Amino acid sequence: MTTTMVMTRSSRDKRELPTSAGGSFVSPANVFVSGKKHMPAAVLLVVATAAGFVFLQPLPSPHAAQSVPTVRPGVVKSFPHDSQSFCQGLVFYDGKLIEGTGQYKHSRLRSVSVESGIADIDVAMENEIFGEGVTVWQDKVIQLTWQNGYLLLYDAKTLERKAYLKYSDIDPTLREGWGITQDGRHLIISDGSAELRFVDPVTFRMTRKITVRNGRRSVRNLNELEFVDGQIFANIWYQDQIARIDPQSGNVVGWLDLSGFKPKSIRFNREAVLNGIAWDSNARRLFITGKHWPTLYEISVPGLNK
Repeated sequence: MTTTMVMTRSSRDKRELPTSAGGSFVSPANVFVSGKKHMPAAVLLVVATAAGFVFLQPLPSPHAAQSVPTVRPGVVKSFPHDSQSFCQGLVFYDGKLIEGTGQYKHSRLRSVSVESGIADIDVAMENEIFGEGVTVWQDKVIQLTWQNGYLLLYDAKTLERKAYLKYSDIDPTLREGWGITQDGRHLIISDGSAELRFVDPVTFRMTRKITVRNGRRSVRNLNELEFVDGQIFANIWYQDQIARIDPQSGNVVGWLDLSGFKPKSIRFNREAVLNGIAWDSNARRLFITGKHWPTLYEISVPGLNK
């Protein structure tokens, strides 16, 4: 049986807090804890020649000069995935996947069966909210929003919204939410830059920040995140690779090459990018999917799925 909870539509500006959404604002000290971004697939750089001519060339990928290892995962098993889902966040919890989706008027939070791809709980968000990454901390689901300026907290079992918190209370410089995960001590948040913020899950204050680098080059467009065996796995927007990041130094220590995983049925959909990583730590299963992908993959990575 599928339970659908539809939040009321509001005419408020997208940056205002959803006071009619069934949650309440809480200050950090009192928090209880028990197509976004359209861009051409090939970004171009304008270069002027000595003769005055201007030509275009593609910017190098963030791992073009890499000296760290790259591995190509294998497919263990394929599962159905809702192709209407603009996947922005994915996390494994209590035998199921919690998925957050994006786009204005279409953002949702869903509890999904791995095997069937069917949601048993499906929460529609207000039309002005653009949903982003999700993680679970203790018994709460935490969901980011893109430019709305706050994160949302839900009961992990029922997906009932409980509270929300302004980004400005976490870090005054945090303007956008993209991806989120947790390492057992901190929440880790990306904002589309090369920086990752570490946030205390009790006070919801930022404790430190790292810049992700591949050699000397910073790696921008950090998107969906997952903490896997002591490393941060990160989708890179519009890239078919996942970066494996050392959480102390910010250095990229490896890449997963997922080129060719995009299903053929959506290969010409520019917005249907790789995005969504979930780690089942008990069974040591790693799942990946993408925006509007009809398939969820369980993948094998050498040295990881033992």
